[in-house]
Amino acid sequence: MTASFAVGAALTRADIPVLCAGLALLLRDQPAAVVECDVAVARPDVVTVEALARLRLTARRHGSRLVLAGAGPDLLALLALLGLGDPPGDP
Repeated sequence: MTASFAVGAALTRADIPVLCAGLALLLRDQPAAVVECDVAVARPDVVTVEALARLRLTARRHGSRLVLAGAGPDLLALLALLGLGDPPGDP
């Protein structure tokens, strides 16, 4: 089963705990093997990366895998640069 979760276009550090709590609640109510995270961030920055890293940890703590949907090339390159991209062979 797949769950859907969305991250807004503008993120602040204060949004991160709220996002993680929302994802945890979603996964408690609707357990899923995969969480498809829709990332609509036009200008990714360190806050975006921190949010996605913490969302990935939250998903793992609930036995799920977080995959990104709608991530632009700038965000994907930034994640890869910081070692947070999907590992080879991970669909």
